Amino acid sequence: MTDRVDVPVAGGKLATFRLGTTDPQAPLVLAIHGITSSSRTWLATARALGDRAALVAVDLRGRSRSCDLPPPYGLDAHVRDMLAVLDHYELEGPVVAGHSLGAYIAARLAVEHPDRVGRLVLVDGGLVIPESQGVDRKRFLEEFLGPSFARLKMSFPDRAAYRAWWAEHPAFAGADIDPSDLDDYASHDLVGTEPELRSSVKAEVVRDDGLDTFDPGDAQRLALPAVFLCAPRGMVNDPNPMQPLALVQEWAAQDPGQRRAIQVDDVNHFTIVLGRRGATVVADEIAALATKP
Repeated sequence: MTDRVDVPVAGGKLATFRLGTTDPQAPLVLAIHGITSSSRTWLATARALGDRAALVAVDLRGRSRSCDLPPPYGLDAHVRDMLAVLDHYELEGPVVAGHSLGAYIAARLAVEHPDRVGRLVLVDGGLVIPESQGVDRKRFLEEFLGPSFARLKMSFPDRAAYRAWWAEHPAFAGADIDPSDLDDYASHDLVGTEPELRSSVKAEVVRDDGLDTFDPGDAQRLALPAVFLCAPRGMVNDPNPMQPLALVQEWAAQDPGQRRAIQVDDVNHFTIVLGRRGATVVADEIAALATKP
């Protein structure tokens, strides 16, 4: 089930969606998506959770149903928005799950407001991106995001064309993504009218948010239970992961009593949450933390 709740934030309202079980006794987990994505990133994970927990999935500022929210963007702005979401839902010490950019936001939220977060699930994001140091950051960001960034400059004649574009994306083609999830994922991102439909994601917000991830340190300073799930393949289903297992294991070894590192087999940066296989693992880790006293 998907219920929309608009949360007052600076400059307007942030769209949030309850995904998954309607059981009022189920714990609520704050779920934060990636840099060019939306709340629909979490559809498969919410389904895999069953009755164990429900997700409060946000559309981050500058994207999808929150696309009209103005600057400033960047991690600090998103943290302020997430605090507003926690207040609105009256969540005290919940599990916070973040994918890609969402993991960087979740880590900063937990470091700067440790009294507001109980446990973290970081999914393929939060640490240094390989080869991102000592480079032209804007150029690296565009090249790293590849097709996902290029689409922000494109227009599409109808919804079917946009869905087809996503179906042919190297990370999506042939993947174990439920067709209905792909439909919802694509449709939720579109704005405009036919034949000039386009992605709702603003290039400006991608730039501002992305540049904030080049000097990550928040995940290193975490002092609460956290699990980090990483994918063995990258943004375009390539063999270059965004968060290599060795890097994640090094992070976990710094505080083995509080941190765990898990590599999810046979997934890429997108399918670790959008695909059936990855979503099952992510859901199990969320549920384990959300139901733990």
